[in-house]
Amino acid sequence: MEVWSQDEARLGLKPILRKVWARKGQRPPAFHRTRYEWLYVYLFVHPASGKSSFLILPTVNSELMSLALQEFQQEVDPQGEKVILLLLDNAGWHRAKDLQVPPGLLLLHLPPYTPELSPAEPVVPLLREAVANEHLPSLEVLEERLAQRCVYLQEHPEVIREVAGFGWIPNE
Repeated sequence: MEVWSQDEARLGLKPILRKVWARKGQRPPAFHRTRYEWLYVYLFVHPASGKSSFLILPTVNSELMSLALQEFQQEVDPQGEKVILLLLDNAGWHRAKDLQVPPGLLLLHLPPYTPELSPAEPVVPLLREAVANEHLPSLEVLEERLAQRCVYLQEHPEVIREVAGFGWIPNE
């Protein structure tokens, strides 16, 4: 049995502005044009090892959540030999009646209004770092930047383990 955690992150063309260092008396340039177009990163995190899985999709709903669960199951346990306990929040598409959960995958919904209990929640700022203080002209550029960041996080599980390794989740 493995314990994983899941969350979604909405990132878009609306800029994420962060403080930056600048010389005294100078203002750093911050180019941005507010646009309301979004992509959603479905993220799956194994807190004990830092392993992660990401899927970038255009929206959130029960149909795409079913697809994300199917892809996650195929990536993590293609032979269907494990039981995977997946911690997730109470979003409507996580509890929808038409949600299709693959066999061997057990969903455990965390209590309402407790994002601090989700090990996947602290990973979202790591995704936002990739596009902070950037002017991105299109969703394609955003998707490319997010994909690069997701690959980096998958190749560096110690970064995920550092922020998602909660003490109340048992190690293997």
